[in-house]
Amino acid sequence: MLDIARRSGSVPFDPFYDPMHARALGPHSDYAPTYWIGTAGPAPQDDGPVMGDMDVDVAIIGSGYTGLSTAIHLAKMHGIKATVLEANGVAYGCSTRNGGQAQLSAGRLKRSQWIDRWGIDTARGLHSEITEAFDLFRGLIRDHQIDCEPQEGGHYYIAHKPALIPALTSEVAVLNDQFGYGARMLSREEVLETVARDHEAQGAMWEPDGTGIHAAKLAFGYLRVARELGATVHTDSSVQGWEYKNGLHHLRTPGGTVRARRVAVATAAYAPRGLHSKLRDRLMPIMSNSVVTRVLTPAELDAIGIKKRSPLTDTRTLRHYYRLLPDNRLQIGSRAAITGKDAANPAHLAGLRAGMERKFPALKGIELDYSWWGWVDVSHDMMPRITGLPDLPGAFYAMGYGGNGVMYSAMAGRRMAQLVAGESLPDLPIFNSELPHEGWKTPFRRLGQWGLYHLYHYRDERA
Repeated sequence: MLDIARRSGSVPFDPFYDPMHARALGPHSDYAPTYWIGTAGPAPQDDGPVMGDMDVDVAIIGSGYTGLSTAIHLAKMHGIKATVLEANGVAYGCSTRNGGQAQLSAGRLKRSQWIDRWGIDTARGLHSEITEAFDLFRGLIRDHQIDCEPQEGGHYYIAHKPALIPALTSEVAVLNDQFGYGARMLSREEVLETVARDHEAQGAMWEPDGTGIHAAKLAFGYLRVARELGATVHTDSSVQGWEYKNGLHHLRTPGGTVRARRVAVATAAYAPRGLHSKLRDRLMPIMSNSVVTRVLTPAELDAIGIKKRSPLTDTRTLRHYYRLLPDNRLQIGSRAAITGKDAANPAHLAGLRAGMERKFPALKGIELDYSWWGWVDVSHDMMPRITGLPDLPGAFYAMGYGGNGVMYSAMAGRRMAQLVAGESLPDLPIFNSELPHEGWKTPFRRLGQWGLYHLYHYRDERA
């Protein structure tokens, strides 16, 4: 593995952190040893830790994509200069540990499942929201000249066995017939000749919207823009206590208490269970592993035959997401450990490597330059929410992307900024209801998760 530069005055990164059990992240932690952090260069300047009590109009908890987008849109659209509180370094959590894949989705449900759950009219409203979100995402990168190495080309959803072709074909029909979206099916031969020489590929669904990005460069670009617009971003300032009294939210950090009229929560899977009782157990943190190989040789590049550098995903329930990076390394990720204490179990890395080698046998035994894992904010009903807490005046949150937040977080930040500013949002399920609450059952769901993972593995690989 390549060395990752440590943050000044930092403490070693804790690879076993588990939001289900930890009270809160301590400050000054190193970043996770990701490819993104290792190749992004230094982060833009932030405003350092909170150094005393302060009164602010809006406090945003979390400085990942969602929190920074909220700060950007509060300034651009509403003239509000927010104060962002971050437990460690900027974009410490999901935003620098993901696969860098922007797709036309938010949450885990397909368009056909939207129709089944809410009916065609609501489904079309959600589709319009997501397509507008992709335009917003592209616009932020373009208009603010964020050099995050975007790789356009659409999203390829690759069938890893023949039995999945009918379902993909049906979904293409739904996308085109019900939403007027230009998806199409590719045969196995088309995939191998024009997309990637993935040895498992049996065909694929192509969606026109899909972009690969450099995850940390995107986050650091958002940071630069937010501060240029007047937001302050306080790192190493974890919220260790939250009280609401006399019309103000009192957020206690190691360096002082921030008193805010309004609070926007953008912590995703890294929200400690003790942040606030009204937010507890509204997410099921799921771990995802990712690796990046050394730079591939010309012969290896020819053997894997990846001609499209936009996002590739397979049809496993415990899916693989993968792509060829601009510097000719292969990145691939999938689900792995269930608990933080099991995160470093060599079996998980071996399983991910085996998946890569099934797809691309020429890479068997290849050196890996980066290997990391991180938590994904999966909601209990597989869809995100951008909403207020009805019993906590002036408090809002945006979470629950289920691994599809790289793109939609930009729009979620804009929508949360609208809520903070007192505006209403479209009448859609992700805005007019809260994340389902599982209460005391959430920790015990991991027992069921263990069983489901075994079932999913059997269906994915043998059935």
